[in-house]
Parts: sequence; structure tokens; C-alpha cells
Amino acid sequence: MEIPGFVDLQVNGFVGVDFSAFDLAEDRFRHACREVLRRGTAAFLPTLITRPDEVYERNLPVIARVMAEPEFEDRLLGIHLEGPFLSSTPGAVGAHNPDWTRSPSPAFLDQLQKWAAGRIRLITIAAELDGAEELARHAVAQGVAVSLGHHTADEQDLARLAGAGATALTHLGNGLPNRVDRHRNPLWAGLAEDALTATIIADGHHLPPSVLKAVIRTKGADRVVVVSDASPFAGLPPGCYATADNAIVLEESGRLHNPEKGCLVGSSVMMIDCMNHLASLGLLDEDELVRVGFANPLRLAGVAPGRIRSDSPVAFDPAARTFRLVRRPRA
Repeated sequence: MEIPGFVDLQVNGFVGVDFSAFDLAEDRFRHACREVLRRGTAAFLPTLITRPDEVYERNLPVIARVMAEPEFEDRLLGIHLEGPFLSSTPGAVGAHNPDWTRSPSPAFLDQLQKWAAGRIRLITIAAELDGAEELARHAVAQGVAVSLGHHTADEQDLARLAGAGATALTHLGNGLPNRVDRHRNPLWAGLAEDALTATIIADGHHLPPSVLKAVIRTKGADRVVVVSDASPFAGLPPGCYATADNAIVLEESGRLHNPEKGCLVGSSVMMIDCMNHLASLGLLDEDELVRVGFANPLRLAGVAPGRIRSDSPVAFDPAARTFRLVRRPRA
């Protein structure tokens, strides 16, 4: 089976380019996007994390201008805002700066959308925050998909937000405290809420195989979406790095983490690596793998599969249970 490539709803940066950087430039953003699209990802959502208002005011127009270029039509599908409407609670906030989180605000989402020239397609919000339901309804009315994460939400919170139009859970199993109540926690609540599709980071570090299996068995292949959560340090060699929020170590194994905070800081890989790790576990057949890596993310983002094009499609080798790039000779 051959597909145009994978669709990634969460790319924070690549090869040293941080989409949430205070000094993001168009040429650097364009370069990172080209590199992502060369590696088995046919289309993706550039993702901005929690930042001060002035970074959104600066970076959203930069990203929107590049997205409008013919080269990236139907390849940069929209913007994912993973923040600032997140929990500031330690653990739930993850690698985000808690000082820059803010309460849900439809008016501020409108301002963000204005800076982004209307290109915000997905937002992640914490379900338990006051005003989250109002924000979700407002976003959905604008055609913006709502995902829930970086929160301490319970079953009632998730049910209320699903009723307001939320359709997904952002990297289920991550973005929550390391120690939680054994029964009442966002992971169990997220698994139990049938209305919400689970996005999962299948890089081999964020979730052990047993958790991946539990999510897939509970949700089913039609309600699972694989994301890379690629960090700005994906594609770089092992070493020590720094951002405005984190002192980061990229291990030889590919594990990317902040030792001081005790949390992962995105992944160091691309979608094809995540999909090959997932394929190696034998949890899904070929058709199901294509669903979680291509069809389901498009459905969540509201994009028709026929719009997706690629110069380097991906094919699955059933014998090796491996996806490989298909290189086309240039005309």
C-alpha cells in the first residue's frame, strides 16, 4: 500500500528551528518545513506552545505568510495552538512555562486568529479551567477543532467539553503529573470518554508498549491519531540544548527531556519513525496503521484526503512491517 505520506497534527519545530521562538524568521521557518516534508510527512500543523502575547503577535503572521505560498498549499494545513489555555499545575503544565498560561478567552482566541490570518485549525485547552466550555463552543463555531490536554480533568470535565464540541485528547498519557489518583485521573477519564479521539506520541519514549496497546484496544483504530510532537531539536545530534523554558538533554537513544523538571520536551523524531515503532509492536494491521497515521488526523483536522499531495510518498513493506519513502525520479 502506498500513501502520499503521514499527516502530523503536532510539529513544534525541526532541525534547530523553534516555531515558538522569540526570533522566528520566515526563511528559517520555510527551511524547517521543507525538511519535515522530505521525511515521509505529507502534511502537518505547525504548532506553537504557550508563549507571551508578543510572541503570538509576531510569529503567527510569519507562519501564516509562509503557509500562503503555493509551495505549501495543502501541505501546511493550519496552525495548532498548544496553549496558552492550559493548566499551570506542575506536571499538567509539562514543559510549558506556567507563568505564560492564561484563562480561556474567546476574545483572545479571536485576536490570535486575526494575527494568524484565520489559519488556526486546532487548539489544545485544559478541560477543567473556568471558561473552557465557552471557549470550545466559540472555537468550534469558527471551524477550529478543539483537543483537550495538559490538564487535571475528570470524567465530568471531559464529558462537558465533548458536549461543547471538543473531539480529541492531546497526547493522551502525557502532559499530566507523574503521580495521580489511581482511579480518578485524566488518563482513565480520557480512555473512558468515547466521544474523544486520542492522539498519542508513538516515539518509543513517551508511552511504553503496554500503554500504547491499552489506548489502541480501548479507543479502537478509528479513534486514535499518531503525532510526532517533534521538538525544535528533532533532527539534531545528541547533546545539551536550551530554550526559553527548558534546559534539555537529547540522549543517544533519542529521549529528549528536561532533567530538572523531570519531563519529556517533545520528541526527537518524525512521523515515519513513530509509525515504524508502532508497526513493530504488531498492534495494528496495515490498513489500521494507515488510518492512525493518515486518514484519522485528516478527519480530525477537517481536511479531505484528496487534497494531500507529496513528492515523496510512503509505502508499507508487510514482510518487514516497515514504512519506507518512495523516491520518484524528477521529470
